[in-house]
Amino acid sequence: MKPTLQFRLSQHLTLTPQLQQSIRLLQLSTVELNQEIERLLMDNPILEREESEPESAAGNAPRSESVASDAPAAPSGDAAPEPERSAEELPADYAAPWRGQEDDGEDGDRTHAAPDTPTLRDHLINQLALTNLSERDRTLVGLLIDALDDDGYLTQPLDEIAMLLPTDAEVAPEELAIALRHLQNMEPAGVGARAPGECLALQIRAGQEKGDSPADTATAVLALTIAEQHLALLASRDYARLKSLTGADDDALRAAQAMIRGLNPRPGAAFAKLEARYVIPDVIVRKVRSVWRATLNQEAMPRLRVNRLYAELAARPRAAGGNALASQLQEARWLIKNVQQRFDTILRVSQAIVDRQRNFLEHGEVAMRPMVLREIADVLGVHESTISRVTTQKFMATPRGTYELKYFFGSHVATDTGGAASSTAIRALIKQLVAAEDSKTPLSDSRIAQILGEQGIVVARRTIAKYRESLQIPPVSQRKSL
Repeated sequence: MKPTLQFRLSQHLTLTPQLQQSIRLLQLSTVELNQEIERLLMDNPILEREESEPESAAGNAPRSESVASDAPAAPSGDAAPEPERSAEELPADYAAPWRGQEDDGEDGDRTHAAPDTPTLRDHLINQLALTNLSERDRTLVGLLIDALDDDGYLTQPLDEIAMLLPTDAEVAPEELAIALRHLQNMEPAGVGARAPGECLALQIRAGQEKGDSPADTATAVLALTIAEQHLALLASRDYARLKSLTGADDDALRAAQAMIRGLNPRPGAAFAKLEARYVIPDVIVRKVRSVWRATLNQEAMPRLRVNRLYAELAARPRAAGGNALASQLQEARWLIKNVQQRFDTILRVSQAIVDRQRNFLEHGEVAMRPMVLREIADVLGVHESTISRVTTQKFMATPRGTYELKYFFGSHVATDTGGAASSTAIRALIKQLVAAEDSKTPLSDSRIAQILGEQGIVVARRTIAKYRESLQIPPVSQRKSL
């Protein structure tokens, strides 16, 4: 084939650096956005945070960077958004039109330090130091303490632990068994157990030895028997076999079950250090004159501006050295504009969600209407992927709680009247039905589907089972009580 030259005209989408940054900022959470801004503040000397000024001196501030009086208000849900301006049209001292609180210094630090709680190992080692055991026994008990997991269980067999020790130590499994008994006598009760049944049995024995258990001896003996031999039957609520194997009646079995429920199957969990996660809502929803309105959370918004001195230096001719700062000035303007556009988009999407979920705000989950991302995208005239980015890891504070924006979207189920019911509303109905059921005759999935069908909501039994499992509601056999 003879090679030839051809001219072809085509169109393709080019992602400019500004557009790429806008998309990246839109999909970041509030915490990730603050981290990204801190990084850019370190890299770009022209970009800086706007300093907080007293309200009395705000009107007399000589700096033109302050936008307290000239800043446009954040657009409401039914207000037209501010016309977009290119980065070149922004003034050198342009600042974002919002005023969030500055987290500068110790007063603005909102990190909540966890209390200095000793670990399970430290707690047990301190008890071991107070015992009258020999040095060898203390060493063996300390070895078993190091082998405990976070819940306080010894998951490794004693024979295997003995094999891991040096041969010259000459430690027999019997010595480890004695050391394990010393460990199991320590606090918290149940530590050093090798199975949940053993953990509960240790706690029952410890309660009887201390004499602080309100249950009588017969109840403790029955609870001990169930914990050591029939814990699986109790977990599956097979009360008929339990009564047959133990010879107990309904009252005795009910008392033993209550005693076992009052125990802690994870004694070491109280010493685990858990990091608390604090959610900062991006939007706050309030009811103003019988109308639900979404407003941006000022505390979640960074206050950025261009440094005036550096901006003047960047505006100088190239010979004067201004060219070195020109690109950083452009990047600072882009960032301020993209951050503002990010919050404007979040507000528009949030207000559109609020307008369609008024019944949820008034009556709760049972009134949640079905909604998909495309519905909001068509209303706002944006792409569906934009709505997906906005609703991920963005949170809305409402009088009913704080929810991720994605929470308000879900599948739907048809009704007899030709309408649709939200899956969230169906889950709420299932939760209400299970909460109001008779524990002696709990509702099966088929019965729940029948009840919803009587209300005009056509739901298959397998769909009920799927929603019930998502709510972490056990099946009917495990919800039955004596």
